[in-house]
Amino acid sequence: MSIIRLSNIRKSYGPVEVIKDVSFSVDKGEVVCIIGPSGSGKSTLLRCINGLETHQAGEIEVHGERVDPANRKTIRHVRTRVSMVFQRFNLFPHRTALENVAEGPIYVKGEPREQALERARALLDRVGLGAKADAHPGQLSGGQQQRVAIARALGMNPDAILFDEPTSALDPELVGEVLAVMRSLAAEGMTMVVVTHEMGFARDVADRVLFLDHGLLVEQGTPEEVLTRPQHARTQDFLRRILPS
Repeated sequence: MSIIRLSNIRKSYGPVEVIKDVSFSVDKGEVVCIIGPSGSGKSTLLRCINGLETHQAGEIEVHGERVDPANRKTIRHVRTRVSMVFQRFNLFPHRTALENVAEGPIYVKGEPREQALERARALLDRVGLGAKADAHPGQLSGGQQQRVAIARALGMNPDAILFDEPTSALDPELVGEVLAVMRSLAAEGMTMVVVTHEMGFARDVADRVLFLDHGLLVEQGTPEEVLTRPQHARTQDFLRRILPS
């Protein structure tokens, strides 16, 4: 069963078309990794799924519900079902880790405060940060902040999580702790769409890899097919540049 479906999506900024007739779907429990060079439209595509960007043509559906950024009620509903983890964490600096995780369930979903705080503590434990519940973002490392952001996404009890290059803003030694949490989520069956430059993660965890270039979906398939035996010359060139020989 498809949780997310994109059909013939086009997105432009003025005269520049950044997404060009892209179509794919994501099934329940599937991990889809989107790879490609910087500026290829990967992050924009994720933001269109979550209604943070407006696409000019085509259709996006979440559980059969059309994503229409002009309809606030629809977008609000979509965002309770599809959470997003950003490159730069986007935590509220004046709130503790616990408060950051509990805020969405309290103010968006209307959960009782004590219930939301109890779940938030459990989710911080789940990402290995139970002892940091009362810390503010400025007191946490980048990797810890990103793990709080993942706990916050899980706090909405979503059907799927979109990850927009979640390790790109981290120092290299902190990348592993975030990827470990993401691997555990995948192993538990969380539906995930991950824009990433971490080819090892894509190879080990993805069910399907999509290669985007200049807004075009050039190639897709299993990690073995796309990362080891790419058919398209542009995919081959990209992988030669980023993978160790």
